[in-house]
Amino acid sequence: MSLSRARATTALALLLLATTACTAADHESTHAPPVSRQAESLRLPLDAYASTVAETHVVEDAQDILIRRCMNDLDMEWKTLPPVDSQDTKPPNLRRYGVDESDTVRYGYHLHPDPPSMVRRNRAWDEREALPAEVQRAAYGPSGKGGCLKTAQRQLVGDTAPPDDHAFNQLTGTALENSRRAPEVRDTLRKWHTCMAKAGFDYPDPYAAAGDERWETTEPTPAERATARADVACQKSTKLVKVWAATETRIQHRLIRQNPGRLRKAKAHKERWLEAARRVLDREGRTHNQHHASDQ
Repeated sequence: MSLSRARATTALALLLLATTACTAADHESTHAPPVSRQAESLRLPLDAYASTVAETHVVEDAQDILIRRCMNDLDMEWKTLPPVDSQDTKPPNLRRYGVDESDTVRYGYHLHPDPPSMVRRNRAWDEREALPAEVQRAAYGPSGKGGCLKTAQRQLVGDTAPPDDHAFNQLTGTALENSRRAPEVRDTLRKWHTCMAKAGFDYPDPYAAAGDERWETTEPTPAERATARADVACQKSTKLVKVWAATETRIQHRLIRQNPGRLRKAKAHKERWLEAARRVLDREGRTHNQHHASDQ
């Protein structure tokens, strides 16, 4: 049985860096690499309607405490997930319009290796896949949605459905695609392409640069780093991120006006789960991750 993991996801993954190469998943860095001020501050209107990674962890942690109580009542042990350090969660729109400046010197287009606290949490999820069958059934039921998980969710929020990012994922993907085709963004992308060509690189846009199959290596190469540095320099000289973000912000506002019911419901569910989760953590004396938790 495959145990589900809550994840804060966005539809931009379909466009972004499914094409980029990755380092080994278990390769730890001492700290989460810093991101640029631009990436840290990039917020879009639809962000308010989806869970951040930090908010997802808050709900997971509270749910885990209640699962442990239920499992203990069944005379079974339950090891709760290790916490993720607040500084180890990434900004919600990192790499939305291309590689970030902070990536290029060391990693090129490769993804950063996970910091230790995230590695520990992911390993804990993996360990749950190997739990004895009777423990998995008690925790998750035959369907993966029952057992103590269902009991914990009922204790947490009654019949309120879990946070569902479907509306956000659909609309943010639409906004990204529509903004990409907007005249001002297309014009800026042409300027970016000209800038890259002058530096000796021929890519139509930052996604193509990031997705070059030559970067499908275990570690970033000097050529990859050089390309990424030129990419970021051209982003800066053309004000690509500023233009694109302004255009997408306008489009997202329009989509929000066109989909008030779906988004209002999604936000209400998210907020109810978060409030309930924070109450559980407060009663347990656990500090809940606030970094980025209120950013969206």
